[in-house]
Amino acid sequence: QVQLVESGGGLVQAGGSLRLSCAASGGTFSNYAMGWFRQAPGKEREFVAVIRRSGSNTLYADSVKGRFTISRDNAKNTVYLQMNSLKPEDTAVYYCAADLRGYESVDYSTYAYWGQGTQVTVSS
Repeated sequence: QVQLVESGGGLVQAGGSLRLSCAASGGTFSNYAMGWFRQAPGKEREFVAVIRRSGSNTLYADSVKGRFTISRDNAKNTVYLQMNSLKPEDTAVYYCAADLRGYESVDYSTYAYWGQGTQVTVSS
C-alpha cells in the first residue's frame, strides 16, 4: 500500500509562486510515474503534470505549460510541483497520484494511489 501526503498549499496573490510537495511511503517510489491533478469547485478533476519514474520525461497540461514545473527526488521519495505566475483560475485542490506502470498518463483512471489533496487559492 502506497501512502501519499501533499503539502505546500496556501493562499497567494496572482503572479505569485508556490511549491507543492508530495511525500510517498509504503512502496517503491522509483518504480512509479507521479502525477499532479487538480479539482476546482463544481468542476471535474483535471490533469496538471506527470513525470516518468526515472524523471527523464515530463508532460504538462496546456493551461500550465511554461508556468509549472514537476520534478522528483527518488532518494527522498518526493515529487514536487513548482508553480509560478499563478492565476486565479489555478485555484483548486491539488492532488498527487502514483501510476504503477511507471510512464506518463494524463488519464486519472490509470493512477492507483492518491493523496488527500492540498488547497491552493490564488487571489486576484
